[in-house]
Amino acid sequence: MSKSIYHVAPGGRLSGRLRVPGDKSISHRAVILGALAEGITAVEGLLEGADVLATIAAFRAMGVAMDGPQGGQLRIHGVGLHGLREPLAPLDCGNSGTAMRLLAGVLAGQSFASTLVGDASLHQRPMGRILTPLTAMGAQIRATDGRAPLHINGACLHGIHYVMPIASAQVKSAILLAGLYAEGESCVTEPAPTRDHSERMLAGFGYALRRQGSQACLRGGGRLQAQTLVVPADISSAAFFLLGASIAPGSDICLEGVGINPTRTGVIEILTRMGARIELTNLREVGGEPVADIRVRSAPLQGIRIPRHLVPLAIDEFPAIFIAAACATGETIIEGAAELRVKESDRIAVMTAGLKALGVDIAEHPEGARIRGGSLGGGIIASHGDHRVAMAFAMAGLAASQPIRIEDCANVATSFPDFPRLAREAGLALQVLEA
Repeated sequence: MSKSIYHVAPGGRLSGRLRVPGDKSISHRAVILGALAEGITAVEGLLEGADVLATIAAFRAMGVAMDGPQGGQLRIHGVGLHGLREPLAPLDCGNSGTAMRLLAGVLAGQSFASTLVGDASLHQRPMGRILTPLTAMGAQIRATDGRAPLHINGACLHGIHYVMPIASAQVKSAILLAGLYAEGESCVTEPAPTRDHSERMLAGFGYALRRQGSQACLRGGGRLQAQTLVVPADISSAAFFLLGASIAPGSDICLEGVGINPTRTGVIEILTRMGARIELTNLREVGGEPVADIRVRSAPLQGIRIPRHLVPLAIDEFPAIFIAAACATGETIIEGAAELRVKESDRIAVMTAGLKALGVDIAEHPEGARIRGGSLGGGIIASHGDHRVAMAFAMAGLAASQPIRIEDCANVATSFPDFPRLAREAGLALQVLEA
């Protein structure tokens, strides 16, 4: 893969109406449940990024026929819960932690052996958090120091009542997917709310699931029935335009059809607390998920102490929040965000280094940072192959006084392959160079 470089000229403003790609989390789950369902599942608005394509390729390697994706449309010829075939080679998850962790849950209960691999970055991300509960269910999985590759021997699973030590939608989803194959009831209790796309979609596919407070439970042995799904626009991708329009004077944009699942709207609440002018209009429901058009106009931002309870609800959007804090008046405190250290990069360290390169007063803490807002200069940013870091610093160019060069941006294609074009159309002076 080439190592694309973003060059962003300073200044400008964002305007117009645009639609960001389909939600990545929902797209993964649509492919997984559609493959395990009985009948043909039709998906519209699917994200055609590298991460989701890796999940599609994995199920094709296990005998699931699919038409597409093309133009966000995908038809999945489901094989039922017990119709997967043993793959002839390791299943490559690329850069996708979601694909690896959720596939591990599915594969743990199969009647065959399989291996999950990924790129160098994914092989550094912790998998112990799924290995512990899956092993307790009877799964046979070998890893190296809790990391990929994962060698899975299909096994007979039994239900588990698991209290998660760390809030993680991927861990919760891996257990629930394994629970489809387990004898008895599988329950997951989370310490703080996380995205509930798996629970919503399982119910949408006709699988009996019980939710009570912070606990979700299901019994193995059921069936999934094919559905027609519409994937809303991804709020994690929209977040970069929420940021850009907020920090660039004179900006006024409308983001169409964005998913506003209450377990995902932490970034809207955090930016609003900082003074952002964000308006939700045309509220509706699409495919069991709440959706809205989001209008954002520029506004002066103020530093805040981000409430800890909002951190899990915005965990993927923190690169954008770091930039917002750097552009705000006063000090922003981020706490309780240690999960950022085990994303596609150590996002606390990488965002700290990048903001220092732009002249921002920032102090890194073990579970967050203190950021004193002010003016942004220019400089060279190492994104460490992290798609969200790259896009966040691209939007920082709107408030910078000098050009910003962001290195190693090819992985933006994992979640937002059309980002450069959409950003330019909205008003960002972005050039893509090949290293």
